[in-house]
Amino acid sequence: MNTDFTTNYTKKLAEYFVNLRYEDIPEEVLERAKLLTLHGIGVSLAASQIPMAADVAGIAENMNGGQGGNATIWYNGKKVTPALAAFANSVACDMLDWEDCAWTGHPVCGAVPAGIAFAEAFKKSGKDYLTALIAGLEGYNRIAMAVQPPSDFDHMEGWAICSWQIFASNITAGKLLDLDMSQTNKSVSLAGSLAKNGSNIAQATMSDGYKYEQGSAAISGCLAALCAQAGIHNMEDGLDIPYAFCEQYTPQVHREWLDRKLGEEYYTMDILVKHWPANMWVQTPVELTRNMVREHNIHVENIEEIVIDPPTQYRMRFKEDGYTSLTEAQFSMPYVVAASLLDPIPGANWYTDEMMKNPKLIQLAGKIKGGPGKEHTLIESFNLFQNGSHPTKTATIRTKDGKVYTDSMSAHKGHPANMLTREEFCELFRVETRQVLSPEVTERLMDFILNIEKTEDMSLIGQFFKEKAKDS
Repeated sequence: MNTDFTTNYTKKLAEYFVNLRYEDIPEEVLERAKLLTLHGIGVSLAASQIPMAADVAGIAENMNGGQGGNATIWYNGKKVTPALAAFANSVACDMLDWEDCAWTGHPVCGAVPAGIAFAEAFKKSGKDYLTALIAGLEGYNRIAMAVQPPSDFDHMEGWAICSWQIFASNITAGKLLDLDMSQTNKSVSLAGSLAKNGSNIAQATMSDGYKYEQGSAAISGCLAALCAQAGIHNMEDGLDIPYAFCEQYTPQVHREWLDRKLGEEYYTMDILVKHWPANMWVQTPVELTRNMVREHNIHVENIEEIVIDPPTQYRMRFKEDGYTSLTEAQFSMPYVVAASLLDPIPGANWYTDEMMKNPKLIQLAGKIKGGPGKEHTLIESFNLFQNGSHPTKTATIRTKDGKVYTDSMSAHKGHPANMLTREEFCELFRVETRQVLSPEVTERLMDFILNIEKTEDMSLIGQFFKEKAKDS
């Protein structure tokens, strides 16, 4: 083993995180951070309609020893410790698979829950929160890219997406804890030590345990930051030492990503926002089919067949006896397209137990098939995304009266090349919260987030979630 490792990437990143100031961040990056916060909170609130959300809140409260703390579980208004609030809100953020997708995973569902929790708990300013959030998103993206698998990687060997997820919460929490450079170095290094190994079990079983992986990464990242604040001997330079973190995940480590254009180029701007509650690679087919059905006034009962070409690896699963988990349904192009056509307003309503067994939905999903083109593998798709584009999909709808409609799309709404406008983010937030918040609370919370830089005390955000709990 090569033990003569002389790079100093961990120190460089620690210095960047500690020294990052609100005033140094470009206006468009700050704006995007606010909009990502809006969406992250919105999809978490939408998930409160899923029974699993109550389970997660109960787990957090039990680990907390009952209610009591200075950070809020967004969707029930109860107070727990910041790390446990980050856990519960992170699971909720991923529950509908509606949050974000960077080139490598879902940093928003770690960074926003941790950032809001620690900013609320320690009464930080809105500017402090935004600065910490951007530090977390930038650090996450760089660390994740350094350990991405080679092009010949077999996805079925075990995807490590929740392994690097830990850095989103860790770096954000560490910044809000005012860790110095040595503490930040140790915090990031310990996070790498606590990161989970790659596993294929969630993908193989399509289990909703995958949602808990997100929460586990969030709380573990927060704990690493708290441990570093309390004091750790040694435990430094974890991104530099061989097999401390990077080599555990890929034989082709690209450490140059760690400081690539650091402070000059913000990868926060390359984060994709999911327009629909579904897996990232299902977004474009949903957008295409919905647009065509609306444009041509196609009645669902008149659809003979929908063909998506080319199909995407592991995303064409059809279950003629119905779907058994949120994850299984969200990862299925036939299911999500069918659900979106039967129930045009997105939300938890797409994923009720009744909907996942609905005979009408299953019948329609059976008409949605992959086309003859070469199947897109996930590695190919991620490579396209990292290079600034997206896989082009063509949808063809054949109706029972013999008509054929075809359209193609690459960058759906929410892709960095076709990002939602501020008003579109606001409209989406209203849809996400329509069954959870009153219209009046929705507008006030939205105004708070969109003007968060004016807030001197982030503990004020908790009042909106307490009002939600009263309404419930």
